[in-house]
Amino acid sequence: MNATEPRRRWWPRSVRARTALAAASTAAVILAGIGWWVHHDVYREGTRIAEKQAEMQLRSLADQLTEGVVPARRSAPAPYEVVATGLRTAVAFGGGMDAFDPGTRHVLPAPSDATEPGGMTIRPLRMPVRRDDNSRYRSDMAGRTYMVMSTDISADELSSDRVAALGVAADTKLRVYVVVLPHTAEAITKTTDRLLLRAGLVSLVLIAAVAYFAVRIALRPVEAIRVLTASVTASDPRERVTVPATGHEITALATTINTTLQRLDNAAAQQRRFVADAAHELRSPLTTLLASLEVALAYPERTDWPAAATTAARQTRRLQALAEDLLLLARLDTRTPTAGPETVDLTALASRLTEQYPLTEGPLTLTCDSTAPAHVHGNPDEYERLLSNLIDNAARHAAHRIQITIRNQDAWIVLTVHDDGPGVPTEDAERIFERFVRLDDARSRDHGGTGLGLAIARDLAHRHRGTLTLTPRTLGACFQLRLPRAPTPAEK
Repeated sequence: MNATEPRRRWWPRSVRARTALAAASTAAVILAGIGWWVHHDVYREGTRIAEKQAEMQLRSLADQLTEGVVPARRSAPAPYEVVATGLRTAVAFGGGMDAFDPGTRHVLPAPSDATEPGGMTIRPLRMPVRRDDNSRYRSDMAGRTYMVMSTDISADELSSDRVAALGVAADTKLRVYVVVLPHTAEAITKTTDRLLLRAGLVSLVLIAAVAYFAVRIALRPVEAIRVLTASVTASDPRERVTVPATGHEITALATTINTTLQRLDNAAAQQRRFVADAAHELRSPLTTLLASLEVALAYPERTDWPAAATTAARQTRRLQALAEDLLLLARLDTRTPTAGPETVDLTALASRLTEQYPLTEGPLTLTCDSTAPAHVHGNPDEYERLLSNLIDNAARHAAHRIQITIRNQDAWIVLTVHDDGPGVPTEDAERIFERFVRLDDARSRDHGGTGLGLAIARDLAHRHRGTLTLTPRTLGACFQLRLPRAPTPAEK
């Protein structure tokens, strides 16, 4: 067989066929158990009936002997034999015992020990195999073991007339045997087994068919969902699945698929918007850089080359910053949010950034009024980038003052960056965290940033299992960063 050829399996691939086969297999096991129980119960009940009939026959024979009547050799429900001590032949026999020729010698043993008068015993006895020359051996019971009922009668308890009628001595012990034949129970059991087998086979076929068509009907909404989902393409993920009104598992599946399609649609729209915004942002400095160089090359003698080089360097730095931001966002989008094993003191990091931050525009004051350690888990470089972006955003909007506050709040570290600028409208409190969003469109792009700083800051906060929000203030804008607090060495 070719190595690439799929291996054939006996187990069907169809869910309908698998369910039908599983239901039929389960039903077969259950029906087999029920059939085994019915088989044994019917056989036990048939045997009990046979024993009851044998007991009635035994009592009837005993009553006849007590009355001094030798039972007639006629057709009897079960084989029987009456034997007596001191006699070689049977006193009476019938019901199939004549096949052993008990007229020559009795088949069953004579009583050696007397039982309680009127008592009855039942025990297994093996029928003898007699093959002497004088026998007419033709019995099917020979050599087989049967349950045999017996009762004893003492001749000394009978009148002399009755004893004489029986043809036995006055001190003779009589024993009446009745063989319990299982033929009736076996026949009933075989008949019942055949009926159960036929009913079981029909039941298995019906159960498999019902399971197959029930699953087929139940999977119709799934097939409809599959067909509609197959029509969804990357360029047009706007198709939605019809949600059944039944409220079962298919409804939950359809709802989940619609939610997934909506997320894919939103992600595709966000990606298209991101690509368009990135292209627009890259085109602006490239256009400025290209125009400056073309003008300088067209009029080299009238070009202020230091100014042209300064413009080119500024636009190149802007392109470099934008490319770095885009690469960072791409890396954040592909990594699972998690905090690293390192411990960072946000208070020390904020104090260092406050001292090193270049404030070149106007009388702007940047302060950090926290001194208590604030330990968090994560990457120091990413925390530095997060705080730098918040400080950069505040520096572009602050009028005179930027204040950083850090405090421990139960299991959280809360850091706020507050500026005294114009603030942010309430309706734009979430929109400012979107990529390439600038609320002040009139601001020059050199001073307005790339529009990615706050988006990167929020992504970094989420990566470290924290949150970044804009809290309402009457003056300026206040960004609040909440991060899980790392336990100090004394708390471990």
